[in-house]
Amino acid sequence: MAIALLFGLFALLLVLGVPVAFALAASALATLVYLGVPAIVLVQQVAAGAGSASLIAIPLFIFAGELMLRGGISERLIALASALVGRVRGGLGQVSILSSLFFGGVSGSAIADVSAVGGTMIPQMVKRGYDRDYAVNVSITAALVALLVPPSHNLILFSAAAGGGLSIADLFAAGIVPALLMTLALMATGYLVARRRGYGVEAFPGWGSVLARLVSALPGLGLVALIFVGIRAGIFTAVESAALAVVYALLVTGVLYRQMGWRSFLDTVTHAARSAGAILFVIACAAVFGWLLAYLQVPAAAVALLQSVAHDKTTVLLVIVLMLLLLGTFMDLAPMILICTPIFLPVAKAYGIDPIHFGLVLVLTGGLGLVTPPVGSVLFIGTAIGKIGIGQAIRTIWPFWLAGLLVLLVVALFPQVSLWLPAALKS
Repeated sequence: MAIALLFGLFALLLVLGVPVAFALAASALATLVYLGVPAIVLVQQVAAGAGSASLIAIPLFIFAGELMLRGGISERLIALASALVGRVRGGLGQVSILSSLFFGGVSGSAIADVSAVGGTMIPQMVKRGYDRDYAVNVSITAALVALLVPPSHNLILFSAAAGGGLSIADLFAAGIVPALLMTLALMATGYLVARRRGYGVEAFPGWGSVLARLVSALPGLGLVALIFVGIRAGIFTAVESAALAVVYALLVTGVLYRQMGWRSFLDTVTHAARSAGAILFVIACAAVFGWLLAYLQVPAAAVALLQSVAHDKTTVLLVIVLMLLLLGTFMDLAPMILICTPIFLPVAKAYGIDPIHFGLVLVLTGGLGLVTPPVGSVLFIGTAIGKIGIGQAIRTIWPFWLAGLLVLLVVALFPQVSLWLPAALKS
């Protein structure tokens, strides 16, 4: 009965439009009262959930990403992508996808990616004669690449939700090959759709221009190397790399590019603080929810349930993917990671599924939910930028969504796609 109360009340509050953090806290409090557990446990677990040292990396990476977003790096990354792939059919769509790969390595956030790259590219594509639905669909699905490349906030969040014992360096390395596969799959889909619709190509600016744009964008791309190489080599921790990323971003935007004024800097600090505060509040409220899951032995029940319907790890993983795809239609990615990791990670371990591999599958599956109605934050932002209705975007998004689903299935069914690079870097 307690489990039904916990999940039932949480689902009801979400349907009523209550913010996720408050829904988590309210459903947990009601269950504690029902069980006769002192309400002070709620306060203790909320404080413990926000007190993990590894979580300091999240607001710092958000701040670094905001600095690079408003300090001129996004324009330089887009210019570089335009020089590299603009001459491919549906050139501006290809530019948007490749720019998302580059910018994802700076921001680590799908929302920041679609805001920065989509905010620039969607109006440009519409102005050049591309249909609005194509411009939006390319941009929002390309933003999912940011979930997989360093410094992905969601991979850090998964590590924390898993108890902090998983290597963030391994998770970052594991996301690189799937991110490249997603980029190639979306570019191929964008090419086919553009060819069918008769879109043109951009003029090639020449190799001299490509080199000049690469040099201009290198300081921004250097942030990715600073984060990944530093953590991978054991020079500093994820938190230390996040702090260095902020210092690096301040130097690049303030000293080298000099595009950020005092007013813009204050706006950057304000926006980063609000974003980080919202994420950390969800994490704190999800901690007591996760404590109750363990208290009520939900992970053990989930293992027993799946063992009754599936007998091999491939089937179990596909069942979990299906469940996560359904959850992703009405739950944002961060709370989904925090709630589902304590439930499904023990199941994955029981069937011999590598936790690093499972983390990539979880994040990628939840990412598809970000572009799926009714609750798709990236979808909402993209349609708002493109000034079209959600229904109009959904009617034509399916080729891109299926391309993302294909990559997800490849990553899920072939673990070495994500595990090869972490193993190679250790050898």
